[in-house]
Amino acid sequence: MRKLLVTGASGFLGWNLCRAAQGRWDVYGLAHRNRNAIQGVDLRRTDLTRLSEMKKNLQEIRPDAVIHAAAESKPNFCQLNPVESHRINVEASVNLASLCADLDIPFVFISSDLVFDGLKPPYKEDDPVCPVCIYGEQKAEAERSVLNRHPRALVCRIALMFGDAGPGAASFIQPMIEDMKNGRDIDLFTDEHRTPVSAADAARGILLGLSKTKGILHVSGLERISRFEFGKLLRDVLGIHNARLSPCAQKSVKMPAPRPPDVSLEITRATILGFKPGSLRDELENLFCTHLTSYN
Repeated sequence: MRKLLVTGASGFLGWNLCRAAQGRWDVYGLAHRNRNAIQGVDLRRTDLTRLSEMKKNLQEIRPDAVIHAAAESKPNFCQLNPVESHRINVEASVNLASLCADLDIPFVFISSDLVFDGLKPPYKEDDPVCPVCIYGEQKAEAERSVLNRHPRALVCRIALMFGDAGPGAASFIQPMIEDMKNGRDIDLFTDEHRTPVSAADAARGILLGLSKTKGILHVSGLERISRFEFGKLLRDVLGIHNARLSPCAQKSVKMPAPRPPDVSLEITRATILGFKPGSLRDELENLFCTHLTSYN
């Protein structure tokens, strides 16, 4: 089989990508912070900010494609640590794209819906980027530089993801579930809207894009929903009917990184390619069907 190299393999999206690719690809993974074993994946510890280490891995593995999922993805951290986060989110991304361009290796860069300001949704691939936080600025800068250096690369802008936590990283729903189980108050925004997508669907969309297109591709769910409405749906699916969900507004919670109000993505291009995300309820029910008793 052809070889696929996934950076950030022990992270939330990376782990789901590695699982989705197995059977069709011989999967290799690069990880830095966490190095929990992933069944069926040749996982290697690497610091992507070191150009020599990236070169060494590409020379040894000789991948047929690279998906760059590694990132410092916490907006508040990026806002407070712009220099450190720039090294991984921009510099390492562009360096890896350059190496892949020189070796004629297909390259996928994972970006975010947070490259938009949230004022004119839903956003299409050719809408101008307009980030409001440093994380979004870094992703937008990396997009431009990656495509300039590797014109045949694919940039996948991914919406808010949820799904199986894996051994090394969790999505936003895992702490929410713990709070629900333990009866803690959960404040959720009514004025922040996204088009969430399960990590399993996101991984399938990314792999589909890798095989069929280049440029920019939006990968998200079909349903525009607020954080508060998503919390109510999660509560209902899990049957935790006494969950203490409280609606609130973005301005009531002080955070380092500004948050856009609505970065819903439009995914016509992806659906033409064959991408078919499941409904939020179906994806949550599928995710928890074997675990429901532990949440009640």
